[in-house]
Amino acid sequence: MRAPNKKVAILSPIAWRTPPRQYGAWETVASNVTEGLVSRGWDVTLFATGDSVTQAHLHAVVDKGYEENPAADSKVAEYLHISEAFEHAGDFDLIHSHYDFMPLSYTRLIKTPVLTTIHGFSSAKIMPMYQKYHDGYFVSVSNSDRAAGLNYVATVYNGIDLSLYPFQECRGDDLIFLGRIHPDKGVHLAIEVARLSGMRLIIAGMIQDKGYFLEQIEPHLDDQNILYIGPVGVKGKNKLFAQARVLLHLNTIPERFGLVLVEANAAGVPVIAMDLGSCREVIQHGQTGFLVSNVAEAVRAVGRISEIDRSACRSRVRQYFSIEKMVDGYERVYSTIFDLEAKRRT
Repeated sequence: MRAPNKKVAILSPIAWRTPPRQYGAWETVASNVTEGLVSRGWDVTLFATGDSVTQAHLHAVVDKGYEENPAADSKVAEYLHISEAFEHAGDFDLIHSHYDFMPLSYTRLIKTPVLTTIHGFSSAKIMPMYQKYHDGYFVSVSNSDRAAGLNYVATVYNGIDLSLYPFQECRGDDLIFLGRIHPDKGVHLAIEVARLSGMRLIIAGMIQDKGYFLEQIEPHLDDQNILYIGPVGVKGKNKLFAQARVLLHLNTIPERFGLVLVEANAAGVPVIAMDLGSCREVIQHGQTGFLVSNVAEAVRAVGRISEIDRSACRSRVRQYFSIEKMVDGYERVYSTIFDLEAKRRT
């Protein structure tokens, strides 16, 4: 659609810079939405950290992400940031929040409509907020990650910048894991698959659960067969994708979306994922990877990776999970909201 004469505010999280240097899935998506809209002529203001990089208007009251600033109090930073956006609500035709449940508490205090992209429900404890503000505008990032009773406008899959992840024509030899080092992501299961497959596993990502890392991951590290290399940015991911035979994503809870699955497929790397949550929406079984339900099935899937056409992996990302496809979806959502708001005023 042609960009209307509307002003949109994108509210990004501020744990990290937008886009993040390494970890930061929500900041990544907020950045991709912002830059995609700007490229189509939308008037966009990005509320993010002061060191963020964008072609939009940048509005910041916090210099850097609280995860990158040991002196910061995360709650103080968050509410300085969120309140700033809502105090300027009158300057915009729409506020698009990627900031979880906290901004919902401001939505009934302003006239500007607010769209919330729900990137995941972190805990049942936050659900009373969504229940109270159930009549707002919501987008889910997968059909599987929805809560009953919320006013969903659409499902819009997350999109990535394919130019950041060049196609790796040659298959590597290693198993790789990319993501948070947390029981939810099944790093311990990836280690078991590597051991049973007799293959090397390279683990990359930030340690979110230190106890889990010390007890279930570190004892297996030997700098030869099981390696942990720490967090990586886009350059580091591409280095891993060049070495990879397959990405292991053996999540132990339903996946909300799984941005790394798309990034790997974009590079032509197949994915073996647990068939929980959104994985069956992102991975096409037998075409871009394999969906499994236990370690034994994952080991058998490793032996079938040669069946996967790497170019089909990238083609599917281009078809369903590009920035362009995502922005198409959000433009339709915005148009729907503007039409509904116009009817309310008449």
